[in-house]
Amino acid sequence: MRKFTTIILLFCFISTICNTITAQTTDYEILKSLNESSGGLRNYSEFISNSTKITSVAIPVVMGSVALLKKDDALLRDAIYIGVSMGVNTVLTYGLKYSVDRERPYITHPDLNVDPAFYESSASFPSGHTSLAFSVATSLSLAHPKWYVIAPAYLWAGSVGYSRLNLGVHYPSDVLAGAVLGAGSAYLTYKANEWYRKKQAKKKLINTNAFLIDNQQQ
Repeated sequence: MRKFTTIILLFCFISTICNTITAQTTDYEILKSLNESSGGLRNYSEFISNSTKITSVAIPVVMGSVALLKKDDALLRDAIYIGVSMGVNTVLTYGLKYSVDRERPYITHPDLNVDPAFYESSASFPSGHTSLAFSVATSLSLAHPKWYVIAPAYLWAGSVGYSRLNLGVHYPSDVLAGAVLGAGSAYLTYKANEWYRKKQAKKKLINTNAFLIDNQQQ
């Protein structure tokens, strides 16, 4: 399953390279065609986009809470890894945003169908929502490489990316760059986490022995 995740990362990287070569007009044309849909699909995009940050934060929080309740050291480490991956991704994403400082598409192209409620003050490149979603999806997939984790995780992340296009708040290149950045930051954090775990192999985050002693004393 980790090989499958690696293939996804390579695909995202190649897609971004190809998109960088593509003319700016094509970037806008693709966005324009995806932005024209309305009705139920637009409502779905609004829901997915609005819930991205809440869902992303909730995943490691819930995992960590369950781990503490069950005294599951491995699950707690996975929760921390996902949280750290999100943090690394956020730093890289906003570093790029301020460095590139690309205007949002609805500013450059006022003819786009964009609800003012989705106007944002941050720069357009890369898509923060997409990078966050792919960071979480990749982290989950690397920590638990099972098809029933990978499939829904990337389906959700892909939906987040599409929603940003459908709402007209990002160019396709913003979304592709966000996907690569999110997946890449998660992968790099995973490798760093593996190295750290090997060095701290005998140390546990949850002291189950102390917990058992406390219960026996009570």
